[in-house]
Amino acid sequence: SSSSSGCHLYLFDFLDDACAVLLCVMAKTIILKCNLDEGVPGPEHFEIAALPAPVIGDGAIVQVLAISADPYMRNRIRSGSDLKAGSPMAGFVSGKIVESKVPEWKVGDLFGASLPYTDLQAVSAAQLQGFRRLTGLVSEAEISLGIGALGMPGATAYGGLISILQPKKGETIWVSGAAGAVGSMVGMIAKNVYGCTVIGSAGGPEKCKHVTEKFKFDHCIDYKSCRTAKDMIIALRKVSPKGIDMYFENVGGIHFEAAMSCLRPLGRVAVCGLISGYNEAKLPPSKVNLGNMIYTAQRIEGFQCGPWLSGERGQFLEDMASWIKEGKLKVEETHFSGMESFGSAFKALFVGGNTGKVVVRVQSSPQSKL
Repeated sequence: SSSSSGCHLYLFDFLDDACAVLLCVMAKTIILKCNLDEGVPGPEHFEIAALPAPVIGDGAIVQVLAISADPYMRNRIRSGSDLKAGSPMAGFVSGKIVESKVPEWKVGDLFGASLPYTDLQAVSAAQLQGFRRLTGLVSEAEISLGIGALGMPGATAYGGLISILQPKKGETIWVSGAAGAVGSMVGMIAKNVYGCTVIGSAGGPEKCKHVTEKFKFDHCIDYKSCRTAKDMIIALRKVSPKGIDMYFENVGGIHFEAAMSCLRPLGRVAVCGLISGYNEAKLPPSKVNLGNMIYTAQRIEGFQCGPWLSGERGQFLEDMASWIKEGKLKVEETHFSGMESFGSAFKALFVGGNTGKVVVRVQSSPQSKL
């Protein structure tokens, strides 16, 4: 009968709606499967877990579009850290607003932030105050810039070079990790904005070629051809016989020893990373002759990117976006697809599997399309 067929249609509609609801109740997050004190991290150390769909509170629902794999995270997965096995990973992300109760943030606005690695999540109004607005600076297709050139690596390069090293035209800077996210940007800004002579170091002839041809460094040292600090000093002196004025430290070890040996009077060193020792059970100590620093008035300074990333110091977002548009800064990224690839992306940082910023592009859960 017409009434029974109507009931059947209603039942089918109900089942369709129920299936749709089931598809929309889960979000995905990246979990640390086990802590690792020594060795190279990889896919076996992470897993994906399902979470209930978020419910908006006083802030917004955000869709994470890109998540960052960064060297500093290596220390966070050691057993002595506060991040224990079974805990969700968190770090720098970029994405868009999909629902909002805060007038300053509209649906579709793009942002950069530090959040759990969950593809769809609720954030409070207080959390939104710490977000960086990327709307107007990038398109959704360029959202990975929010965790790269316009995110933590960019702020690290910007603050470390401009505020810590304070480059002057005609000076010489050596940048370790020159093929990486931070190092490549340090070199390009030093050369194209400040008119410095730029030397890099990278692993292998192909990466060195990439650094000089793509990033336009003046020279690049293949650190894999240097077994000792003496080898590194010889290589550095070969391309810069009069020494260096600045050193941007991303690596540590024999790089640091060579830099201090070749550092000129009034030389400056900015220390932001020591990736060569991150997979060791304990970071090896760095060697420095303090007596040599007294009469040469040299300076070594460690720093973190926070003041520049937050806008407390400098004009990071505006300057970097401008330099990208002007072609003074060429963005390089290595992309991995899907949250499941995070372990492989993280591993790439420690085995030379990337040039520029490592980006995980999120393939979102069905509900993120709402």
